[in-house]
Amino acid sequence: MLRILGIFLLSVITATAHAQLAGISNLDAASGVRQALTDGAAAAVAKLGVADGFLGNPQVKIPMPPALARVEGAMRTFGMKKQADELVTSMNRAAEAAVPHAKQLLVDAAKKMTLQDAKGILQGGQTSVTDYFRRTTSAQLTQRFLPIVKQQTDRVGLAQQYNGLAGQAAGFGLIKKDQSTIESYVTQKSLDGLYLMIGEQEKAFRANPIGATSDIVKRVFGAMK
Repeated sequence: MLRILGIFLLSVITATAHAQLAGISNLDAASGVRQALTDGAAAAVAKLGVADGFLGNPQVKIPMPPALARVEGAMRTFGMKKQADELVTSMNRAAEAAVPHAKQLLVDAAKKMTLQDAKGILQGGQTSVTDYFRRTTSAQLTQRFLPIVKQQTDRVGLAQQYNGLAGQAAGFGLIKKDQSTIESYVTQKSLDGLYLMIGEQEKAFRANPIGATSDIVKRVFGAMK
């Protein structure tokens, strides 16, 4: 009986949401989603693309690569604390320098969103905005981030030593390809952090559309509540 009641309530809630959305044109719905994507991307870039945006945020701070993390304690014990700290700082500063370059690509991806994409985002799960960005921008952002990250990390001697050893290890299949160089590792972690922060923005405006900065976002996502 409880199961039947639960199914009935779910159907009523779903029908109500569809009824509310029925009052919003396809054009308005697409505009609302597009604006939500743009706002979420801008907020994420603003939080991460500044000093300590990565280094000072435990959610996204980039740690030592796993291959080095296993010996990090020994490095600190044997007088290499400074080098270890310098590498961690350099990796996070590289991410902070790269992230601002993501904004235009993210905005362009939002502008290129189709009506079908908008429908999928509205009817999708709590991370559908983030999933859309990851699907449409990760390859381009990887190419854009890599040279910026490399320029930053090349200044650290330990990073260059890691690249020499990790490259050989990757050739034997001992470590993953995305950890074969410091720059590839940091680039991937930068993207992970960026999409994580976009996801946090997405959860916020889904939970509280009234708190959105745009009226069209409030209207469209408010209809989903």
